[in-house]
Amino acid sequence: MPTPTTPPSPPVPTPAPLSPADEAEKRTSFEREALVHLDSLYRVALRLTGNAAEADDLVQETMLKAYRAWEQYQKGTNAKGWLLTILRHAFINEYRRRTRHPETVDLDAIEPFSVFEELQDEDPQGTFFDRIVDDEVLRAIDQLPEQFRETVVLSDVEGLSYEEIARVLDVPVGTVKSRLFRARRLLQQQLYDYAVGMGYIKGSSTG
Repeated sequence: MPTPTTPPSPPVPTPAPLSPADEAEKRTSFEREALVHLDSLYRVALRLTGNAAEADDLVQETMLKAYRAWEQYQKGTNAKGWLLTILRHAFINEYRRRTRHPETVDLDAIEPFSVFEELQDEDPQGTFFDRIVDDEVLRAIDQLPEQFRETVVLSDVEGLSYEEIARVLDVPVGTVKSRLFRARRLLQQQLYDYAVGMGYIKGSSTG
């Protein structure tokens, strides 16, 4: 008795090519809503990859994927968040897997304690970083574990809301808040001496 075989999957239909007029409209729409976010995409890509050349490649790949899928984007909505989601997926799928030992971190093991006592009450939304986002802060951000780094960049560098970050990272809003809280505490500890030296905070009196 012959062994039954699984019927082959039906071929995936190839989308019909756009007419010249539709292609021109797609290009115009893409330029108007997507290309304006290139600088933001590059800043995030640079913080994720830590390498200018790889950041350029990641942004180019992101824009290519975005253009191919432009029909899926709902025009007039949050293009920046949509593009950042594509960028992050591209980073995970194409770049992070190159590392032999992917970075892991126990989020709950990070001590959620601020060394900046004077800022604890006034810094729930990262106003400290609004004041001192410069090269020194970016270097400190680059040293954070990846999960913290991408969350801080999206929030404190790119200005996305909790809800927007949650959509980009595909995690609950509560997870975004937890990561930001711990990431900012880590940054504050790293930047304490720098912030005192620059006069952003008073610092602790010694004797």
